[in-house]
Amino acid sequence: MSGRDADVLVVGAGLSGLSAARALAAGGARVLVLEARERVGGRTAIAHPREGVGLDLGGTWIGPTQERVVALARELGVPTFAQHGEGENLLELDGRLRRYRGTIPRVGPLTLLDLGRLQAGFGHLARRVDPEAPWASRHAAALDSLTVADWLRRRRHGRRARALLTIAGRTVWGSEPEELSLLYAAAYAGAAGGMEALLDTEGGAQHWRLEGGAVELSRRLAEPLGDALRLETPVHALRRDADGVRAETPAGTLSAERAVVALPPPLAAGIAFEPALPAAARGETWRMGTLTKCFAVYPEPFWRRDGLSGEALSDRGPATITFDVSPPGPPGGPGVLVGFVGGDDARALARLEPAARRARVLDGFARLFGPAALRAEDWAEQAWAAERWSGGAPVAVAPPGALTAIGPALREPLDRLHWAGTERSARWPGYLEGAVRAGERAAHDVLAAL
Repeated sequence: MSGRDADVLVVGAGLSGLSAARALAAGGARVLVLEARERVGGRTAIAHPREGVGLDLGGTWIGPTQERVVALARELGVPTFAQHGEGENLLELDGRLRRYRGTIPRVGPLTLLDLGRLQAGFGHLARRVDPEAPWASRHAAALDSLTVADWLRRRRHGRRARALLTIAGRTVWGSEPEELSLLYAAAYAGAAGGMEALLDTEGGAQHWRLEGGAVELSRRLAEPLGDALRLETPVHALRRDADGVRAETPAGTLSAERAVVALPPPLAAGIAFEPALPAAARGETWRMGTLTKCFAVYPEPFWRRDGLSGEALSDRGPATITFDVSPPGPPGGPGVLVGFVGGDDARALARLEPAARRARVLDGFARLFGPAALRAEDWAEQAWAAERWSGGAPVAVAPPGALTAIGPALREPLDRLHWAGTERSARWPGYLEGAVRAGERAAHDVLAAL
């Protein structure tokens, strides 16, 4: 193929695609990045309801065990600051409100014993699954035939322990236990170092926030690309042959020697590939999680006066987890609560009118933090399932059978095609760390091939 437009086409300008583009350019490759949206950042975005208040609508946090994204933030000059965690957390369970500190809520001894048994059992399961190749783990087919709900029933965990794991699943995966392959969930937790790492604030996945929002990483990665970044350029088809790869877009055909597809499996499955992908490389059996983030802005973080951290768990919802995401700075500034509405709760919320959605979520905040929570001055919500070029959030999930079906094809190159996107990382999939790692791995493979 003569007169190629680039050495490598990168499909998707989220954090993973842009990380791949940066590494490719550093290796001397000519890169062209194609993005369907009018912006970069993928499942990270920011809103500014008022001056001085930035709301991370998608991916938000990074943690100390996420080495690559921490290093990237440092290299790009994006400062971090600690997630607010001072004060007591709240648990709303069975109509009762409890205060607690740390990760484990203060519950009765029988529930606490059941929680410990659940935590130990799932941790043991996660350690048995190789996150690098979960499909090759012992008993992989049997584990992939079960859902997380099946596992909970078989182990006869109590209702309260099941409720707390359901809350976690709606936030971590935007899914119900009945929707998740047990093999997938165990591999996902193991790839992060355990469920505690996924859920913890201090030392865990919610340790730091990024100044300017998480999307600032993508913005800074995109700056050097100049004309090599094409926004509002969706790729409808990718055709490959012995001469190279051609991407069909509304603006015409673009050619390169190789391509990196930096999309979650369900969205990659929406591209017409020629020749067609083998069954193992198609991602149509995967599905996007369903997550809506809701933000209420107040004159001040009033909950702190009551000794509360702003972090809460609720079995009643619709926001089953909340955090204090107020702007950093001296006391006296605005206060912001974010509520995560996931799985069935998010699908039910989406059927309401906007005013009813706001009222429903604020009612939940008021149950937790008192009537002052009803008096929000600003409101924002982001329903990722309604965004065309995301289809959902926070991550693409594997129902039973999907992970063993796709197997090594999740990451291995196919002819001239290479795969990125946070779901394809063997460490911290679904997080910003996974996005960076997957992008850099794909770039490494492409440079070796070139």
